[in-house]
Order: sequence, then C-alpha cells, then structure tokens
Amino acid sequence: MRFATYRHDGGTHAGVVAGDGLHPLPEGTTVLGLVRTGLPTALALGEHALGAPAVPIERVRLLPPLDPPTVRDFVTFEAHVEGIAGGVVPEWYEAPTFYFTNPYALVGAHDDVPVPPGSRAFDFELEVAAVVGRDGSSLTPAEARDAIFGYTILNDWSARDLQRREMKVNLGPAKGKDSATTLGPWLVTADELAPFRDAEGFLSLEMRVSVNGTEVGRDSLAHMGWPFEDLVSYASRGTWVRAGDVLGSGTCGNGGCLAELWGRGREVPPLAPGDVVEMTVDGLGTIRNTVVAGPGLPPVAPARRRTS
Repeated sequence: MRFATYRHDGGTHAGVVAGDGLHPLPEGTTVLGLVRTGLPTALALGEHALGAPAVPIERVRLLPPLDPPTVRDFVTFEAHVEGIAGGVVPEWYEAPTFYFTNPYALVGAHDDVPVPPGSRAFDFELEVAAVVGRDGSSLTPAEARDAIFGYTILNDWSARDLQRREMKVNLGPAKGKDSATTLGPWLVTADELAPFRDAEGFLSLEMRVSVNGTEVGRDSLAHMGWPFEDLVSYASRGTWVRAGDVLGSGTCGNGGCLAELWGRGREVPPLAPGDVVEMTVDGLGTIRNTVVAGPGLPPVAPARRRTS
C-alpha cells in the first residue's frame, strides 16, 4: 500500500494512493500516526479508506509523506565512495557510517528547491530511504527487518562547496546538507516490495536520475554494501530508533550525483536555477524538483582571531 500526505482545498490530508487518485483517510489522520500504529493496523485503515471517493493526484500538492522525528543518512554504495574520494578507505568496510540531517528541511516530490545561500556547487543525490515502524533499541538485523514500515525516494540536496569547507574542520556535513531533502512521492509499505527482496535482504530496484531530461545516473538499490535491516540495527546500537525515523541509503553509484562525475573527471556544471532534476525508482515512483534562485543573504562573518 502507498500512503501520501498532500495539500488540497486549503487543507493538509493523509491518503491512500490508488490508480484513480488519492483516497483520503479520516480527518486528523497523519502518516506518522499511521506508522506509529504499526503496519497491520495501517494496512487495515488504508483498505477502509479505499472506499472513500478519490481526489485526482494532479489536483493536489504532494508533501513529504511524513514528518519524521529524525533523518539519518548513510553512505552504503561503494561505487559512490570510490568516485567521490578516488578510492575507498578501509574504515568504510567496517561499519555503515551515517550522519544526522535536518528534519525541518524536507520538501515534497514536486516542490521548487532554492540554491542554498552562498553555494556555487549545488548537487543532487539519488537515494532510497527506509522508515522505521516501531521503537527499538540494540535491534538485531532480524528484529530490524520486522521494524521497517516502508520505503520512499530521498534526494539529499548538497551544497558541495559548503560541505567541503566545513568537513575540513573535521565536523559535518551540516550547512552543506541541510537546505533541502526531498522525500516522496509517497511511502510504500514494506510488504509491497517483498517480491524485490533477495535472500540477503537487498532490494533489486532500478534507480535513475536525469537533469533537464537527460539521464545522468542509473544504478540498482541491490548494490548497497549493507541491506536496510543492517542500517536500522546499527542505528539502534546502544541507543534508540523511534517509529517514523527516516534512514537514507546514501547516494547510489554510476552517476547518482554530480560530485561523483566530477571525481571521475567528467566536466559537468553544477545545478543552476531552472534545472529540473527527476528521479525514478522502480516500485517507489518518481520525484521531480525544479532548482530556483535562493535568498540573497549577506556573507557569513569570519571568526575573531585569538590575540593572545
């Protein structure tokens, strides 16, 4: 089943996606609330909602499917790391590294995305995200598999110049990443993707990204270094994950972002206002965002230097 959050007739609603449009759930229902009820209950409520009249998708504005408590983003594609860094450090293989990004910067599947203030090297990142369906601590991979509610497409928009500067201070990424993250177009429940799952837990879903109608990247989600249950298990290691938490796969390889192409010697320009970035993942749908000019803010003041 596919759950969406959308704006229609001045209100925000949650609904079930079907061939004839969006079937609204009862007023006051949120997708985060559905996730917290657990998958069986959510599926039952969704089946009931399919009896309500549908709203055509072209008449709504799709919002991010849910408001997650936290967003973690991993780096699980070896080809991406190799392209970005010119090689893979031994430490990458030891554990699935992640960082926390900004849950307040989420944008919908077709929203405009402003260039971050001060950035001249704006980039996209083609990813898939898992949504946790129940609270848990120090979960085993088997427990983590059962705790995944569903999946959605994630575009981790990145200001590469800001990111490079702040990571030289051995912190971040932070401002290089927190201007926008697209989630959408909807949340697909885990049971719907079971046919794509192999014996090791990897999902064989083709991923594609184009800029202004020209394909620049294509990969398979099955090329992750760890399956999603390992990511959820690691995130919960010695701490907690909560229902609604979003965990990104990290950028796929084979052109999943411009920075990988730059690292491989391809001379392609960074994103600029007017560029349209479209991402499609089999089984999950398509997101399409237009880059627009960002706010004109004054430069950041440099630090006061120590005088003694």
